[in-house]
Amino acid sequence: MSIEENVQVVKDFFAATGSGDRRRLLSLCAEDIEWIVPGEGWALAGTHRGHAGLEDLLQKASGLETSFPEPPEFVAQGDRVLMTGLARGKVKATNRPFEDYFVFAMTVRNGKVTNIREYVDTQALARASEPRVSDERARRNARADTRRR
Repeated sequence: MSIEENVQVVKDFFAATGSGDRRRLLSLCAEDIEWIVPGEGWALAGTHRGHAGLEDLLQKASGLETSFPEPPEFVAQGDRVLMTGLARGKVKATNRPFEDYFVFAMTVRNGKVTNIREYVDTQALARASEPRVSDERARRNARADTRRR
């Protein structure tokens, strides 16, 4: 495939992700896709393999509200496509905001995404995923009140 076709596959992949079109998304991915999200201390970190791993990752990612204030940039050579940009949003469970400058390094072979390696601000995302101290204290107090009754 041409470089332009590989870039279009990546654009289609993220369009399907954003619209929630799981069938289209899976059709754009190799069955043995590998998606690597670096870091520790937050739900999305790890290596996710195959369509089942992809679906599990996307389920976890549904806990984020994300917007992209500017269109991402695409840089490609051969079967590699890099997508760079800025994401802003919040973690729904904590209602805490994040700002994340990212790079997705993706491999496209025969019209299918085979590998994704994210380079994201894992620390900002982990911080946004942590409950605030006052929220945690309120939960502990509520549990203690329940036990006393």
